[in-house]
Amino acid sequence: MNDCARDIAPDRDQIRIGSGAPGIERVEAHFLDHAFTPHRHDTYAIGITLSGLQTFGYLGEIHHCLPGQCHILHPDELHDGRAGTDEGFGYRIIYVDPALVQEALGGRMLPFVRSPIFQAPAVSEALAAGIWNLDEEIDNVSRIDIAVANLLTAAAAKGSAPKAGPLAMVELTRIRDIIASCPREPISMDALEHASGLDRWTIARQFRRLFGTSPSRFRTQRQLNLVRRLLMEGESLSTASTDAGFSDQSHMSRHFKSTYGITPGAWISAVRTRHAQHPSDH
Repeated sequence: MNDCARDIAPDRDQIRIGSGAPGIERVEAHFLDHAFTPHRHDTYAIGITLSGLQTFGYLGEIHHCLPGQCHILHPDELHDGRAGTDEGFGYRIIYVDPALVQEALGGRMLPFVRSPIFQAPAVSEALAAGIWNLDEEIDNVSRIDIAVANLLTAAAAKGSAPKAGPLAMVELTRIRDIIASCPREPISMDALEHASGLDRWTIARQFRRLFGTSPSRFRTQRQLNLVRRLLMEGESLSTASTDAGFSDQSHMSRHFKSTYGITPGAWISAVRTRHAQHPSDH
């Protein structure tokens, strides 16, 4: 069993944000009961259960993850999360931008994750130092990229990926960079066509194959990342919503819950609880 798997029984839901890097976010969370309603995000999610029994739905099936076991979820696939027993559960997780995986894949289709639960000691040990230790700085992104790409490939090995032609990686990456540079501002498909030289149908079809989500959902995710940062800096829900380009707080909250399975108010409360109880972590 991984050394990270241990008994932790907090008396309140907690979320701890670890150090990260561009395209990589690390989180530790502990929940007493039902943690997340059905939701989806535009990153790969690779986690390890620390305590309790983690139960979640994925691709129409219910899965159970024991302490020391790992799980991996494909971008934009609907899933939920809850405790499998009355003791609650804890886990650490890394969210990986599909663009980092593409650096290792060189424009091939993202590997699709069909079997989310795995226990591969060699892979887990290789990733332990760089991922599971939330306090260790990620200063060698390429090493993490390769390790994660290997992990994704291993997890998807039992799946059968459809054959497809080459993707317009340079042009689609340009589109991705344009959206990411200013997620507050909407951008038209006409502008993306002009910037990339691709027609809108090719953009819509190939962007998802390359990065695991649509251009519009990619922008929404960048807006929500900005919302979380603003909330952690002390901004109100209303200000964070409008500053991130949402029409209002209600609009943002709907997207926040559909993405993370938790309301923004509950999320920042859990983050602040962790800060208050463990001030030395920050």
